[in-house]
Amino acid sequence: MELNGIKPADGAKHYKRRVGRGIGSGIGKTAGRGHKGQKSRAGGYHKVGFEGGQMPLQRRLPKRGFKSHLLQFNAEVTLTSLELLGAVDVDLLTLKQAGLVSEKAKVVKVIKTGAITKAVKLNGIGATAGAKAAIEAAGGSIA
Repeated sequence: MELNGIKPADGAKHYKRRVGRGIGSGIGKTAGRGHKGQKSRAGGYHKVGFEGGQMPLQRRLPKRGFKSHLLQFNAEVTLTSLELLGAVDVDLLTLKQAGLVSEKAKVVKVIKTGAITKAVKLNGIGATAGAKAAIEAAGGSIA
């Protein structure tokens, strides 16, 4: 076997269809484009979403909503998850290591969902008014 003798397997290669090469080819004359109209012309097509001049769907529907790209840096922690964590001193690093907040999180806030009985000390973490009251009632503090 030589390099100049290598050939692809039978049926692996197909000839490129040559359109517009006479009646005998089966795809002559209009070359599969049908008769007349925008699609039959050279260079004749429309942009995505074009509806022939009718007001396109994406412009007929109202604009709605907004999602801040800064939200990915904010995170929430519930009182229940703080209870299960079982740490006395809680800071951002502790929460990241426990997997309660994402690695991207920069701002964390404790929300009042569930209850807490253990005393925890929060360092550099915010809390809602209800969560703050619950933490302090359990003997904890927020720094």
